[in-house]
Amino acid sequence: MIVRRSAAVLAAIAAVAGAPATAFAASPAPSASPSLPSGLYGSGDPTYDGVWRQSLALLAQHTAGVRPATAAVDWLTGQQCATGAFAPYRAQPSAKCDAKTPVDTNNTAAAVQALAALGGHGAESGKAVAWLKSVQNKDGGWGYTAGGASDANSTSVVIGALAAAGEQPQGVRKDGKSPYDALLKLALPCDGDGAGAFAYQPDKKGALTANADATAAAVTGALGKGFGGEKAPAESAAPACAKASDARQAAHNGAAYLLKALAKDQHLTSALPGAKDQPDYGNTADAVVALATVGQGERASGALHWLQANSGPWAKQSGPAAYAQLILAAHATGTDPRHFGGTDLVSALDATGPAPQAAGATPKTEQTQKPAKKDHSGSAFGVWWIVGVFLVAGIGIGFLLSGRGKRQQP
Repeated sequence: MIVRRSAAVLAAIAAVAGAPATAFAASPAPSASPSLPSGLYGSGDPTYDGVWRQSLALLAQHTAGVRPATAAVDWLTGQQCATGAFAPYRAQPSAKCDAKTPVDTNNTAAAVQALAALGGHGAESGKAVAWLKSVQNKDGGWGYTAGGASDANSTSVVIGALAAAGEQPQGVRKDGKSPYDALLKLALPCDGDGAGAFAYQPDKKGALTANADATAAAVTGALGKGFGGEKAPAESAAPACAKASDARQAAHNGAAYLLKALAKDQHLTSALPGAKDQPDYGNTADAVVALATVGQGERASGALHWLQANSGPWAKQSGPAAYAQLILAAHATGTDPRHFGGTDLVSALDATGPAPQAAGATPKTEQTQKPAKKDHSGSAFGVWWIVGVFLVAGIGIGFLLSGRGKRQQP
């Protein structure tokens, strides 16, 4: 779906996230054809997802054994504020960040995961991690914005950043609470609807509603892993839901929920209020990563094969973050991303930005600008996340992030 994002939508997101609406409303509206740095991946307007899609692209390239272009890495590090935090996109990175700069935990944590994987960026990662620690909530988790109520997606992406930077997430505490404590509070019990799933956030009455997007993120996060997860030894038995006294059991419960959700069609669906149910490619890819990380990669093979057969048009339209999600899903299951349903995902990702060093091309300088295409396809996490929050907020239930995605990143 092609969706145009408005100041009203952003204000609604800020309200849901617990941040002042002015933090987003003060941001300038994107122009019809902004000029983009040559180091940036994707040709769509980066106002709301530039750092996110760049981080996923660099992480996926590294995972696939590709050395990203120097200009691409420099663009990402140049987006960091002096505090260590990242905003979704700063058109003038030389300008100092101020109180109106819409920094957030998700873009900051995504950048940490990418930079830590690439190596050689300890100073930038260290400052970002210090900022993330400084805005940890009393329940041990994180919201999208500093001070916002903790949610499963944000807490999970920060766990991934902490682990990537060499921290022990269990030891990062606020008022004695760790990130895993925050996730456990968002885990549904084993009886009733959505048994074993994670909620994005409690609703206004404190009730938890199963959210597949939050569950995919939280399964990986509860195991202390980042976006790419980790291929774990295969478990012979399917996961069974049991009372979760620790994060590991909660992750297995979430895996049981995901397998049940995938059983019928081998993919997850996106159902925004008023919209027809449709396949959620990004969330399905994240579910595959989560299941592989919990040792259920073989049981996720149906979803992986579905992605191989059906995700090509989606990834082509959506761009770098979509290709990155598929590459990470392939890697987590031991599948060759260069032969993924007839598509070379790595080459397709590389083609959305500056030629990687491994290709022998000389990276363009960041000063050279390229016009953005007028394809408002949005981002794997950006469009659906933003529209989802705006609409879902009206009925008092959680959100659909990645980012993962959700998700459709240009």
